[in-house]
Order: sequence, then structure tokens, then C-alpha cells
Amino acid sequence: MDDGPLVEDFGQRIGRAMGWPPMAGRLAGVLMLSPAPMTLSELQATLGASKGSASEMTRLLIANGTVERVKVPGVRQAGYVWRDDAWSGCLQHQLHQTEQLLELARTARERGLGMPEAQQARLRDMYTYYDFMVGQLRRLLDEYQQLHAG
Repeated sequence: MDDGPLVEDFGQRIGRAMGWPPMAGRLAGVLMLSPAPMTLSELQATLGASKGSASEMTRLLIANGTVERVKVPGVRQAGYVWRDDAWSGCLQHQLHQTEQLLELARTARERGLGMPEAQQARLRDMYTYYDFMVGQLRRLLDEYQQLHAG
């Protein structure tokens, strides 16, 4: 089966939607479709990427919760695999980012108490938004994990 067009589609669509470089989307597609862990060298060769680019993109995907680094028996290089719970990992990453922004909003709201009302209102709105989003993302993560477990 030729996965090239599908991998390119991943590169364009996931890359754009997630704010990732196209190479990260292509790497995600390759690992999602790979039946076994792949080394950095194998990813480089498959994608026609430099070592630096492949390394940087695997780090990005690990940070985003979709890929993990694994030990491959009999191979000196680390392997990379698409996580079985990649979509939960992705949602956990989004929740973590949003929690950080909620903490910023909380601090900004407190520090802005002496500002004119218009600025205070903006800071309250920011806090309200991120507080709402954290609650919703937690709920979505719980629901998705229950759905995925069942």
C-alpha cells in the first residue's frame, strides 16, 4: 500500500490545524500508520528529512502527547511510536496549555485591580474564558477516556 498521499495529506491538514510545521504532520502520519517503532534514521529516510528536522519534529509530537520514545530490543537507537492513547495525550496537552493560561489570567486579574474599569473588564473576561475552557477540557478528556476505555 502506498501511504505517500495520505502522509502528505497529514502533513498539510494536521500541520495546519495544529499549528505544526508540515514535517510534523507528515511524521505524525508515518508513525500513525507504522506497524512497528521507527528509529530517527528510519524516519529521516522515509520523510527525506534532515536529522535535525526529524529530531525536532519528534520532540514536538512527544510534547503534544501523540508520540512516545521507546526502547526497541536489539536496536541501539531509540524508537518512536504513535501512542495508543494519542488522542487522550493530545487533549491532555491542550488542557495543560489552557491551565497555564488560566493561571496567567488569574494573576493578571489580581495585578490589574488598580487599572481603569475597561482594562479590568478585559482581564475578568480573560479569566472567565480560560476558567470555562479548563472545565470543558477536563470534562471532554474524562468523557473521551471513558469512551476509549469502553
